[in-house]
Amino acid sequence: MNRREFSVGTTCLVAAAGLGLPNLVWAQSKPEDGHEYKTLDKRVPSEVPAGKVEVIEFFWYSCPHCNAFEPQLEAWVKKLPPDVVFRRIPVAFRDDFVPQQRLFYALDALGKVDEMQAKVFRAIHVEKLPLTKEEPIIEWVGKNGIDKAKFKEIYNSFSVSTKARKATQVQEQFQVEGVPALGVAGRWYTDGSMSGNMTRALQVTDFLVAEARKSR
Repeated sequence: MNRREFSVGTTCLVAAAGLGLPNLVWAQSKPEDGHEYKTLDKRVPSEVPAGKVEVIEFFWYSCPHCNAFEPQLEAWVKKLPPDVVFRRIPVAFRDDFVPQQRLFYALDALGKVDEMQAKVFRAIHVEKLPLTKEEPIIEWVGKNGIDKAKFKEIYNSFSVSTKARKATQVQEQFQVEGVPALGVAGRWYTDGSMSGNMTRALQVTDFLVAEARKSR
């Protein structure tokens, strides 16, 4: 099935395939290319200075697996060494994903992602708010202390539109099949479906970061 035709559940499940089962013991073997991760045919340009390794999380606010993965990811990010640069890219498998892409990039422009990321996930998955279109999104950010007029201006700006389009281009370049997923150094891709779960996907990412260092 084409990615853009996936239902909400399928889109997430393809990549997540579980976020780590407590009774599942993973052998700490060297990850295998083509099995737990894949090397891209064409390298994707990274947006980091020379000597740094870029790690990208591909996500979708409405994905329950991205929501469940968020605390684990946040803990992992806090322990990253100085030479690793982490960034998020909101995906758009269909046109109706774009409002949430714009939500992320508008928050980013305001310097509010760190403050609001968990709140957005909570609003959607716990409070069950329909943050899928511009109007409810703007109403919600206003209730959370952000100037509505300023946010709306940024949300509809050329800059945010450009970043959303670029995000979808990078998603395509990494051949993202579902979310959450991880891209490393513009060269490698892994997700929960390939690695077995997202706990293992982070272990695979650590391995790939080490591989990237070797080729600097």
